[in-house]
Amino acid sequence: MKSDRIKCWPKNERPRERLLTNGAETLTDAELLAVILRIGRGTFQKGVAGQNATAFARQILKEFGGLRGVDRAHIEELIKVNGLGSAKIAQIKAAIEIGRRIQTKPLRTQTFETSVSVADHFRPRFINTRHEKVIAVLLNGQNQFIEEKVIADGTPTQTALHVRRVMEEALRASATTLVLVHNHPSGGTSPSTADDDTTWEVERAADILGILFLDHIIVGETDHFSYADSGRLKHFREYGDISHE
Repeated sequence: MKSDRIKCWPKNERPRERLLTNGAETLTDAELLAVILRIGRGTFQKGVAGQNATAFARQILKEFGGLRGVDRAHIEELIKVNGLGSAKIAQIKAAIEIGRRIQTKPLRTQTFETSVSVADHFRPRFINTRHEKVIAVLLNGQNQFIEEKVIADGTPTQTALHVRRVMEEALRASATTLVLVHNHPSGGTSPSTADDDTTWEVERAADILGILFLDHIIVGETDHFSYADSGRLKHFREYGDISHE
């Protein structure tokens, strides 16, 4: 009978060794999490129950509904799990964040030509986010990235404050064009009345300052809404009003 202790397993069955030999993509979610945890919980002394890292990882994933559940879980929720201390929680959260950042490709050489390219780039930033985040993407005249600035992150902010902060950042970076990107905590992409108000106000302010407002994009998990593609931004420019039906 095989021992429960991973170090007693054949090398070709141990998660860490398998990762190094065959690649991380060959491991299950539980095995990947086990590599991060390094050790399980409890003891393996005779007569005392314990769990190795893989079994412990399976238990964590079951309790939180998979890796996405672990990602969404607050520190306060994770710390309640027997055997998960602050060090292990920090390791898990750091690993997930690294993965998220890798998915967001470097912007320095990227040119944004379509709403799809913008949405695809920022989508990983919003996955599993429980609150609204608004990002201003500042570009030069060739639509090449200069920098991005988080305008609001989880705190309700009046439209006027959104607009002022966007313009301040655009002027500071000497941006000639800009794109506004945000998510809805619900995961939906239908624009709200507040989204319309923000879009209209940013368009007016950008026009006064000689900055081209290219688009306002609402990013969902699998799709997105573009004010430019939908024609709504053009309507604001041509008719100078917002129709809230």
